[in-house]
Amino acid sequence: MLIPVAPCAPGCERRNFQRLRFVTVTCSSVVYCEYSFVVSHYNLGIETSNSHAGGVQSVDRAISVLEILAQRGEAGVSEVAAEIDVHKSTAFRLLGALEARGLVEQAGERGKYRLGFGIVRLAGAVTGRIDITQQGRPVCESLAEELGETVNIAVLQEHYAVNLYQVRGPGAVTAQNWVGQLTPLHATSSGKILLAYLPAKERAAVLAESGLKKVTQRTITAKTKLEKNLVDVRESGYAWALEELELGLHAMAAPIRNRDGEVVAALSASGPAYRLTKERLHELAPVLIKGAEEISHRMGYLG
Repeated sequence: MLIPVAPCAPGCERRNFQRLRFVTVTCSSVVYCEYSFVVSHYNLGIETSNSHAGGVQSVDRAISVLEILAQRGEAGVSEVAAEIDVHKSTAFRLLGALEARGLVEQAGERGKYRLGFGIVRLAGAVTGRIDITQQGRPVCESLAEELGETVNIAVLQEHYAVNLYQVRGPGAVTAQNWVGQLTPLHATSSGKILLAYLPAKERAAVLAESGLKKVTQRTITAKTKLEKNLVDVRESGYAWALEELELGLHAMAAPIRNRDGEVVAALSASGPAYRLTKERLHELAPVLIKGAEEISHRMGYLG
């Protein structure tokens, strides 16, 4: 399962067999991106021992090769072998496996390799999320100050909502950090937004995978009731959750759209139930919707 966390920063632990991390240089800025994908899905064909440790070592070597090419631009088999301290034949097989998947390619100079365009394909899976965080930051800060509550941006990750960015307002009563946390879709306002705007078939598949587990006594666990709630969400343009994830916690969320008009994230505000009453949530909904629309426009949505 792919579990996104805060974007990888310099000094991140490299020995993680589930993720590949690279450095992408654009103009004068350096953007650290995390290309999260399970390497076994790509069946790299790298020789491994039957032990778990052997498999991890081989994947770690493949990651090292990609990092070397990211840093140097180009490198030959001998250079790669020396850098990762393996025999030339092992380095050749590693490069060959990565080349077969388009992650590296041979440069003009014979025997030299560089990163391939397969990296761009993988980067495309996260660049949109990076844009959401960058474009949403000033809006979240402004909303948190105006509402006095905690504001989050969340996206769909398999059958969960995962929070990418958070700002605590001056009235926030807890120090809970939701960034990187996976939360159930049916029990959160952000999750309901992400569910409501999925195609019906895709939504059914996601719910079949996740189930409608009871988190609190207020959690919606009946599919028909949830579907009715999602209809209300689409009609009103915002979602709400009343102690459905955590007793004493209320929240509301609105959709964030990309330039094509697709809902790609949810902007939420949450706070204590005694302050964010149901009536208060509905009063503040237009403010939250306006904030989500501003982020959408920053991302190129013209609607």
